[in-house]
Amino acid sequence: MKNNRQPYTILAYYAFTDIDNPKEEISLHNAFLNNRDITCRIYISEQGINGQLCAAASDAKEYQEWMLARPEFCNMPFKQHLHHEHVFPRRTVKYRCRLVGYDREINLAHRGQYLSPTEWKNMLEQTQKVLLFDVRNDYEWMLGHFEGATLPPCKNFREFEQYAEKLAKDYDPKTTPVMMYCTGGIRCELYSSILREKNFQEVYQLEGGIIHYGQKVGAKHWLGKLFVFDDRLSIPICEEESPVIGMCHHCKKDSEMYYNCSSMDCNTLFLCCEDCLRTYKGCCSSECQNSQRIRPLHHQHPHKPFRRKHHYQDLT
Repeated sequence: MKNNRQPYTILAYYAFTDIDNPKEEISLHNAFLNNRDITCRIYISEQGINGQLCAAASDAKEYQEWMLARPEFCNMPFKQHLHHEHVFPRRTVKYRCRLVGYDREINLAHRGQYLSPTEWKNMLEQTQKVLLFDVRNDYEWMLGHFEGATLPPCKNFREFEQYAEKLAKDYDPKTTPVMMYCTGGIRCELYSSILREKNFQEVYQLEGGIIHYGQKVGAKHWLGKLFVFDDRLSIPICEEESPVIGMCHHCKKDSEMYYNCSSMDCNTLFLCCEDCLRTYKGCCSSECQNSQRIRPLHHQHPHKPFRRKHHYQDLT
């Protein structure tokens, strides 16, 4: 169902809260979402909820009201953007044993201290020495990050445990203040706790993540764009312009456009300029260019990731 009268509202939100019966909560969600102009990606577990939702403005408003009226979600903040179309291909509400992909339980009672966007900006501008740390995958910070941030070469969140051990060796945990940030805040909830386990004494996390910072403070101290896990792929954090830091995977020219490799056996997400996109036929390497199963170049879209491989299974 299309909404031609007004833009769609995109909501990002999470809450660590006890949910005794996640399957029942999934059923409640599906019943609420039914017959509404909503697409989403919502994960629910005994730990709580982690959601992204795109809806017609009235449906987004009603969803927020429905959630905030419930005791377990009454304090959950929503971060909001507007867009001209849906940013998710479908409606997905499913169970996950852990809200963030990790292989063990983390004691969230030891998480770091929240800094509001204004407090974060002020601390960045102090002369005090801090470890400014990006808690996102490498393909995310390649597109944009805070000026002067430490950028871990991690491709998924599970690799950050080992990196925490490296940080504890490279820095004195007792005397090194840590400022960490991620897209919406949820990964910092876990990683700040992990660093506290490694005996880091002074750990701060950006409340609401980069999204909240851009909405409240703007682009001060930020470089590039923000990677998001929906059809937009990359967005500015605010209306202010920010320097381009993304580079084409092939020629290293400035680029902020992500594509999936046209080889269906690769599908790697990579930054690419328009010239190299044509030269390499949408592929991330010469080897992939010679692959047996290649999507036609006209399927490439800089703002929409490819869907599952079976949509192209008839191609050779």
